[in-house]
Amino acid sequence: MAHNIFKGLGIALVTPFNEDGSVDYESLKRLVDYQINNGADFLCILGTTGETPCLTADEKRKIKNLVVSYVNGRLPILLGCGGNNTAAVVNELRTEDFHGIDGILSICPYYNKPSQEGLYQHFRAIADASPLPVVLYNVPGRTGVNLKAETTVRLARDCKNIVAIKEASGNLEQCDEIIKNKPKDFDVISGDDALTFPMISCGAVGVISVIGNALPREFSKMIRLQFKGEYDSARKIHHKFTDLFSLLFVDGNPAGVKAMLYEMGMVKNILRLPLVPTRISTLQKMSEIMKELKI
Repeated sequence: MAHNIFKGLGIALVTPFNEDGSVDYESLKRLVDYQINNGADFLCILGTTGETPCLTADEKRKIKNLVVSYVNGRLPILLGCGGNNTAAVVNELRTEDFHGIDGILSICPYYNKPSQEGLYQHFRAIADASPLPVVLYNVPGRTGVNLKAETTVRLARDCKNIVAIKEASGNLEQCDEIIKNKPKDFDVISGDDALTFPMISCGAVGVISVIGNALPREFSKMIRLQFKGEYDSARKIHHKFTDLFSLLFVDGNPAGVKAMLYEMGMVKNILRLPLVPTRISTLQKMSEIMKELKI
């Protein structure tokens, strides 16, 4: 029976680009080292934060292969593999090379708005096809459909290699319902930086984080304090981050965190259309907060 190894601080890794728009593989390696040396517990590659919809099939393969070889087993790797065409996702799971990958993150089908039964059948087909443990990804703000708690629990009970859900509904009541009713060997992972503190307090086992790209040490410290039951100290860190969280997504993701990484000298402040860099005013506010936090 599969079990969930994706706990603690997971990083939804950005894709750095060069001035000419090509993938900046050297900065990607530097970013991976930065995560590993500063408290990250696992990496999530080729997700939304990685601007995956704007990458070619060849670029996706190169990024996957580079991260796998460069990480070299130092951390678990969760790979984004999902879509709104069930047959295409199933085919990818049956034909792609997943050497060095530890699990699959699969998003709810977007745009075509399936029913709860449609969502159940979609993920059941993915679970049947996947050679690796599957983490569900519920983010209704992006997909237009909410995977309800009862459907999540049904999938967790019926599909033994569905091991967790990245829950980004923003609905703490829904998260709590999943945690209350789920099987013992199924986990909830926060998909929302701002709600990580309350979600872990309710029983979530970690986060797949955007802000962790820039501030892994500080964010992982908060999570570790919570795991030890030191909630007052963890809450202080959470509250320090509150203003940054709201600025991080105001101009879209990953515009905010790429601007932070640019300020830190880690990547160039370049995104692929239709995304554009964060506004100067947002960047200035983030810089001021980071100075106040002494980050």
